[in-house]
Amino acid sequence: MAAAASRGLLVDVHTHVYLPRYVSFLRSRTAVPRVFSRSIPEGGTEERLLILDAEPSGGRPMGPQYYERDLKLKFMEKHGIDISIVSSANPWLDFLPATAAHQLANELNDDLETYCSTSANVRSSSLKQLYGFGLLPLVPEVTTTSLLETVRQISALPHLKGIIMGSRGLGKGLDDDALEPVWAALEKAGLVVFLHPHYGVDGKEWGDKENGHVLPLALGFPFETTIAVTRLILSGVLDRYPNLRMLLAHSGGALPQLSSRLASCIDHDPVVASRLKHDARFYLGKLYFDAVAYGSEELGFVSDVIGRADKFTQNGSSAGASAGAGVEQRRLGSRRMMFGTDHPFFPPLKETDKWKSVLENLEAIEGVYGWSEEDKAGVRGGNALALFGLQNA
Repeated sequence: MAAAASRGLLVDVHTHVYLPRYVSFLRSRTAVPRVFSRSIPEGGTEERLLILDAEPSGGRPMGPQYYERDLKLKFMEKHGIDISIVSSANPWLDFLPATAAHQLANELNDDLETYCSTSANVRSSSLKQLYGFGLLPLVPEVTTTSLLETVRQISALPHLKGIIMGSRGLGKGLDDDALEPVWAALEKAGLVVFLHPHYGVDGKEWGDKENGHVLPLALGFPFETTIAVTRLILSGVLDRYPNLRMLLAHSGGALPQLSSRLASCIDHDPVVASRLKHDARFYLGKLYFDAVAYGSEELGFVSDVIGRADKFTQNGSSAGASAGAGVEQRRLGSRRMMFGTDHPFFPPLKETDKWKSVLENLEAIEGVYGWSEEDKAGVRGGNALALFGLQNA
């Protein structure tokens, strides 16, 4: 791809779709998760998506923007987005028996390949507007053979660049020993793992007052990610598979903020003190983070934490680890951060030309103190092009 074609590309790494085959399947269901129709006070009916038991507000309205590709492309055009790395949205296949999950995963992966491969080229280059994260049948009782077959399927589909994975893995979490051959296969294939929450935390924590989806989404999702990745780190997966590429949704939840507390707790606990090759803070520099945080200060802090990670190698010293922290550390951390929109979620409540949620994320990137124009361009698109191997596509 010519250098001029890649200059200034805006790449969205966190954008979802409910593929038509999946929507039809959810419409056929009577148990959660499902899509159902109900009457509305204004007259007529609306479809609603219900993905969890006792979900606030009886789920959420589901319109064609959830599954029609033309609307995805129009959204991209409106916001100046050149490329989207599209992922199937939760709850994925978590609720299915193993055989059904395997079959539907294969069908949806083929559907997503078609969805992406038939999109237009970008700026007279060989790049497409759309690429995707495939699905694995990550459910209890699935066989390793089934999982590895699906990894091979995804690897052979040229427009699928990774997989999306929930926090429960095969049902027991990301530290489950049964996932070992999956991590090995994903590392070998060079597929990016996009880790995305679904279950949040115990809903009893939100109390009895009606607050819509605010507490589960603003707090429950990031805390779920924080716990899942911490368990992954503690299990030693990132030591055993150092080239595994994992992208965390919502800027890694609370993990950057709590990483030093995590390291101290590990250091003082005889059960785990000698388990890892490095200080826990080192592993944040092995991960990738979307920039779906909506604030410049938050993005700056996350990039600081990523940028300091190499100070915590096995042979490094945590003493004086803050020495030298500053602009260069922040700039270094920016290289593992990438723009996202979370489309089609968080639409504006009032009619607007552009989505506030998208503008907030772009303004946040632009406003990070210490990031150069080159750093900002990397977060907006260059880092994603490198991670997903699209620089020379």
